[in-house]
Parts: sequence; structure tokens; C-alpha cells
Amino acid sequence: MALHQYQTGDTAVVARPAALGDFQTAIDVRGIRILADEPVEVGGDGLGPTPYELLSAALAACTSMTLRMYARRKGWVLPPFSVSVTHAIVPDGGDGRPRDRFNRYIAFEKTIDPEQRLKLLEIADKCPVHRTLMRGFVIATDLGPPVSLPPGEPPVQHERDVERAYAEQG
Repeated sequence: MALHQYQTGDTAVVARPAALGDFQTAIDVRGIRILADEPVEVGGDGLGPTPYELLSAALAACTSMTLRMYARRKGWVLPPFSVSVTHAIVPDGGDGRPRDRFNRYIAFEKTIDPEQRLKLLEIADKCPVHRTLMRGFVIATDLGPPVSLPPGEPPVQHERDVERAYAEQG
């Protein structure tokens, strides 16, 4: 089992060019390695997800986790489901500037109660990654030798964020 980021001394997700290809990038997270790449049609080797696919995956995974946690707290038994997310750039976001658009689709294998359906759609918007993307963020960038970054958030933080969203629902 992989250690948590705050237990390893690895204080960040780290990306490094991989040995092969122009775009292949090795991403290390808590001792787990993920390979990112670009599709063949844009000069990559197609051996891993693109950065936007990884960002879409974060939203899909967080949504799935949030829905399952909420349903468990409510005592609901949900049928199997999947969360699909795609990313696109919308040429005009209404203010003349392009905007990023994530299209999220939650598919249940069986019909669910209409009231549950509405509530789960509402709860999907409460997932912490969704909230992060919607409220915006600051990215601070520096150049130079490797530095010690502050530790990542503890793994229980995601659950705390979901619990907070749950409590807001009353």
C-alpha cells in the first residue's frame, strides 16, 4: 500500500519528462507512477492520459466518491453507476474570452427514484474538485533548484469537504 503524501516526505505531485517521446511525462504521487502523454495525432505516443484527461479524471473520481458517501450517509443503496467527464474549450464564455467547459454525465444502470436523482445532481455539484474548479484558484510559479514545498493535504481532507457539503444540505 502506498503511503500518504504527508507520510513520505514527498511534499508534492512531481512531473518529469520521461525517457521516451516528446510529450511522455512521468508523474509521481506518493510512490505511485502515472504516465501522461499526448495522442499520436498531435505528436505524442498515446501511451497515457493527457493533462486535461487527468483533470477530467479528478472531477469524475471526486464526483463518484461524493455521491457514494452521500448515499451511504442517507442509507440509500444506489445501483452501479459511472461518471463520465469530457473537457472542451468554448470559444466565447459570454465575455469574449474562451472558457473551459467540463461536461459531466452520471449514468445509473437502473432507474433511480426521481427525488434521489435530483438530490444526487445537486450533491454532484458539491464535490470538492467541482467546487475548486468553480471558485477558481491561484497558481504560484517559481524557477530554480528544487525546494521543499508545504505538505499536501491529509487524505481525510476530502472526506471533511464532502461532510461539510453534506451538512450544508441539512
